[in-house]
Amino acid sequence: MRRGNLKFRLLIGVAIVAFAYLKQCSQKETNKYTGKTQAVSLSPDQEVAIGLQQAPSMAQQHGGLHPNTKYQQIVDLIGKKLVDNSVAKKSGYPFEFHLLKDPNTINAFALPGGQIFITFALFSKLVNQNGQLNEDMIAGVLGHEIGHVLGKHSNERITNANFWKLLTMGASVGADLGELANGIGQKTLLKNGRGDELESDELGVKLMLDAGYNPEHLIGVMEILKAAAGPNRVPEFQSTHPDPENRIEKIKEAIKRYRG
Repeated sequence: MRRGNLKFRLLIGVAIVAFAYLKQCSQKETNKYTGKTQAVSLSPDQEVAIGLQQAPSMAQQHGGLHPNTKYQQIVDLIGKKLVDNSVAKKSGYPFEFHLLKDPNTINAFALPGGQIFITFALFSKLVNQNGQLNEDMIAGVLGHEIGHVLGKHSNERITNANFWKLLTMGASVGADLGELANGIGQKTLLKNGRGDELESDELGVKLMLDAGYNPEHLIGVMEILKAAAGPNRVPEFQSTHPDPENRIEKIKEAIKRYRG
């Protein structure tokens, strides 16, 4: 009886794993902005809907929108210039740029579909030697976040996370290998996360050049992020973000390639 039960579980497990792989393969497409083949399960309209739905709560988590309309206008103008002079204009995503009130968290992020945020804590550090706002640095941050949207990174992460969930379920049912499958999945998602950041840096360089900004100022942004993380920053192998030094080297390579 036990042997028959085990055989049945194995068959169910194999069926779930096979279904997960077939579903993942059917969702693969080549991203026209990055050239990368990726599995995505959300349509552009679904991405936009998710971004618009999540935007208010994300803003609330960072103290809401910044009340200074002059600063918000600067963010809007730089974001619009990046979009209007690059491939982002024909992407179909309704890009919107938001300056968040948060004075402590040095961060910027993008939701699926074009909702892009930068905290005042980061915005206020993007200045030149005279203490004036550095538009090229701001463009570097926003260009990087536009890169995440064009790269469909959130879409890909959602799709891959669902794949590993299904795979873990199949491994658990079939042979009690759920924890092993889950561990492999977590490491894969972590590695992909670092790749997304480097890919967005490269797209950011191209967007900056197309819009007439100096991409070398993106290196300055990396220096700010490195200083903010301090000496006790999380090692790269434990972080979803590559080490700032590695990012700087990749940015330099991208600048040389696109300018050349």
